[in-house]
Amino acid sequence: MERDTARGQSYQLVISGELGERFACLFEGMRMERQAGRTILTGPVRDQAQLYGLFDRIGELGLELVSVQQAPDTR
Repeated sequence: MERDTARGQSYQLVISGELGERFACLFEGMRMERQAGRTILTGPVRDQAQLYGLFDRIGELGLELVSVQQAPDTR
């Protein structure tokens, strides 16, 4: 099955610390889930530039990125 590259790929980014809802607007389009001292952001990433933009935003906020992985496509 071929993937529609225009939609991108789903990713899961794990950040150290439990972010409050006020951060949700900074990661628009991503689902935020807090678990055991971490925040998990899951959602579609259009391309590599958008993925690096998310990395930059996390760094600018002084947050620690714990892991990044492709997530199962649930769209």
